[in-house]
Amino acid sequence: MEIVITGRHTQIKQRFRDVVDSKMNRVTAIAPDAQRIQVVLTHEGNPRQADSAKRVELTVQAGKTVIRAEASSADEFSALDMALDKLTQRLRRVRDRRKNHRRGLEHPPVPVDLPVDDHSGDQGDQSREPNPDNSAQTAVASDLEPGQSVEVQVGDTPIVIRRKLHIAEPMSIDEALYEMELIGHDFFLFVNKETNRPSVVYRRHGWSYGVFEIDTPEHVGRKQ
Repeated sequence: MEIVITGRHTQIKQRFRDVVDSKMNRVTAIAPDAQRIQVVLTHEGNPRQADSAKRVELTVQAGKTVIRAEASSADEFSALDMALDKLTQRLRRVRDRRKNHRRGLEHPPVPVDLPVDDHSGDQGDQSREPNPDNSAQTAVASDLEPGQSVEVQVGDTPIVIRRKLHIAEPMSIDEALYEMELIGHDFFLFVNKETNRPSVVYRRHGWSYGVFEIDTPEHVGRKQ
């Protein structure tokens, strides 16, 4: 399995690399088909956030499945342990779901209350640096290749718009909920294979979820 370790606003020390290497057997023990894991260590410079100054993001690619987890702590080693615990739980869920599918059983997704992080650190992300001379229109108008992303800073403001093209097969609502739990977000964008509409599943309160679908007036009018 390929292990890629990168740092944001920090340099990766050899000791951290060694610890990561020693712990990754937990991943391969549960997911022997894992091909690549990306480890991103981020340092938060705000002294008010000292208790969560180090954030570790783990992204595993196992076949066509991408599993992600993250955690923050005062030091990178604690953050790594917490993120790895979350990751292994999700890997077990993937393994159990595959077993149940082979047996012809249903395995509904189990809600996991985890924070959302907009800095995903997705593997295969071919990012471009923010361009302060461009506009928001440029960010959404440019053509992208699959897996490529572009960031554009809006004028003199601190606002940065990030756009990425992701290719995915249409899926059911149950499959979308399952994918949402694997990446640890509170929402998931997908194409509903029943309606062929762009849709979003999202977490509401407790054990409840919502589904939001988008269509155009012209398309809806043709169906009536």
